[in-house]
Amino acid sequence: MTPISRRLFLALTSALVPSAAFAHHGWGGYDTAKSFEVTGEILKSTYENPHCEIAVEVDGKLWHFVLAPPSRMQRRGITPEMIAPGKTCTVFGYPHTSKPDEARIEYIILDGKRIELR
Repeated sequence: MTPISRRLFLALTSALVPSAAFAHHGWGGYDTAKSFEVTGEILKSTYENPHCEIAVEVDGKLWHFVLAPPSRMQRRGITPEMIAPGKTCTVFGYPHTSKPDEARIEYIILDGKRIELR
């Protein structure tokens, strides 16, 4: 590697690493002292990085549930079809401290099977 290409590589790498770290959030924004379990119909789902997500209506409230990354979902046997809109699920999780309609999910029950996400 030439000195110029090495400097260019280092400059690009250092520029990209902080933005990648900033893009991923931590779990500190969720209140683990207020766990809950609810069942509802999945209205929308995404199966992509950094985390799979589902929108679920529960007792007239629309929740945004943050699941595991796709790689972990696959290892646990969860396919995109299993969390497709129209399916029913039960989730156990922790509410976000400042977003009243968001929660981080520890486990999900799909088709009667409990699947740990963490």
